[in-house]
Amino acid sequence: MKINRLSLDSGAKQARGIAIIIDVFRAFTCEPLMYHLGAREIIVESDVEKCRTIDPDGILAGEIDGIDIEGFDLGNSPTRIVERGRDYFIGRRVIHRSTSGVTGTLAAMAHADEVLVGSYINAAATCAYIRDKSPDVVSIVAMGVVPDKITTPEDEFCGDYMEYLLTGTPYDHVSALGTILSDESAQKFLRGDKPWYPREDTVYCLQRDSLDCVLRATDENGLVIVRKVEEI
Repeated sequence: MKINRLSLDSGAKQARGIAIIIDVFRAFTCEPLMYHLGAREIIVESDVEKCRTIDPDGILAGEIDGIDIEGFDLGNSPTRIVERGRDYFIGRRVIHRSTSGVTGTLAAMAHADEVLVGSYINAAATCAYIRDKSPDVVSIVAMGVVPDKITTPEDEFCGDYMEYLLTGTPYDHVSALGTILSDESAQKFLRGDKPWYPREDTVYCLQRDSLDCVLRATDENGLVIVRKVEEI
């Protein structure tokens, strides 16, 4: 198994084989949580206005550059998702827009054989699925901050963790957490001065393997839908 380590939107465009699109803060922590709470399906779409037209009964969730989108039901916060609870999500369709994770997913689908989405919260399940398939090539794409073309430690270290799960290369989660929590990518949550960045999001996002959930993006009649693998 050859592992390609890639970053940002440019890396997503280069992804081949099975691609794992990583967005720890926060899109691909949110999607496993929404399925955990009973969502029926998740459509990913980057165009805000198109999101509004897909399903009038669906849940609109997402952000632009981290900030909640006016008129959407939810932002991109694991904390707010958990607060809404199962009664809110069960059986419902979610239309999800994010600046980095969704962008990378859509870009990777052009050339990768299969596109999975994930973060720390479902890393073990995702990598177990890949090991069972034993592909020739796996592309691990750490999305970082796409608009600014800046890599982020949480996505890069999550990539390290997934590579460890796939191949046994060294990984030290204590050291990783020290670097992640001292970086601005986590500090913007920990300061607690912006309502769209709840402090608690860091806790949900940095928990390893909390959910046994493998998510795969597929193109279905022009809509890109992220589904749990067992439901495809």
